[in-house]
Amino acid sequence: MTEFTASSLVSSNLKQEELFPIREVSRLTGVNPVTLRAWERRYGLIQPIRTDSGHRLYSQADVEAVRSILGWIERGVAVSKVGKILARSEQAKAACAPVGQEPAVGEWEAWQARVRRAVAQFDEAELDRLYGQVFSSYPLPVVFQDILMPLWQEMLVSQEAFGQASEWLFLDSFLRGRALQRLQLAREPGAERLLLAAIPGHCRELELLVAGLLLSGPELAPMLLGLGQPLAELTLICEKTQPQALVLFSNQPPAADLPRQLDKLALGLNCPLLLAGDAADLAQDSLVGSTVGCLGSEGRLMRRRLQQFLAGHLDT
Repeated sequence: MTEFTASSLVSSNLKQEELFPIREVSRLTGVNPVTLRAWERRYGLIQPIRTDSGHRLYSQADVEAVRSILGWIERGVAVSKVGKILARSEQAKAACAPVGQEPAVGEWEAWQARVRRAVAQFDEAELDRLYGQVFSSYPLPVVFQDILMPLWQEMLVSQEAFGQASEWLFLDSFLRGRALQRLQLAREPGAERLLLAAIPGHCRELELLVAGLLLSGPELAPMLLGLGQPLAELTLICEKTQPQALVLFSNQPPAADLPRQLDKLALGLNCPLLLAGDAADLAQDSLVGSTVGCLGSEGRLMRRRLQQFLAGHLDT
């Protein structure tokens, strides 16, 4: 009775927010309870509330945090370093949110559930309808970074059950087509060129396309180079295209020698060199004082930092 009463009081205080016991979180995420407790005690990565009897209860935000942690670990980031990355991401989102406005997380999850149902039925017409509706409700950064890409990432790392790989491929193909179409439509006559390339093996095509969308604008038109573009040949391409800047994109943990490689590349370029994506957050400290600028991974800040850098107002 004590646990039930405490849980009811907590639910009331959180205004009907759904709370999950540790066994349910383990089922939803695939992370065993021992690991969940370790992430809490050793690293402070998640902070569940406790009932009067000491049982842990997790919110939906906690569940999403666990999935985000898993995503970073899948990319090779040590769990001890994940907390700093998550904190930077939250700070970036807070910095870009309008004053007094809280993220509509519950609404985003509702959209994700609708998209997931359409994908499970391989219903392209319904998926296209939902895609149009979500764009009419939110700005581009929210649509991709808060709604569609988290779902895409979750489905990418959860392909064990029969049919799930096919569902992810269906969603990936759909989003790649729509993102490419949106990039083509966004090009304005007379816009300055921005060269965008992925560090080989460090992202998937959709992630690069979304990065191009987040960086594009009336005055800047990203030119995306194909996956596998050799870094050594970027100096040649920059000489021929004369871009305002070259942005390298990576969603993988940077290698120890990445700062040296980037500094060497920057010396041969006739334009500024910038780093974007998750690698930019991880390599930011090691690139302080170098000739390479970091744009980060948060879409609502990437473009602002790019504009500031090109205007000479953002230090490297």
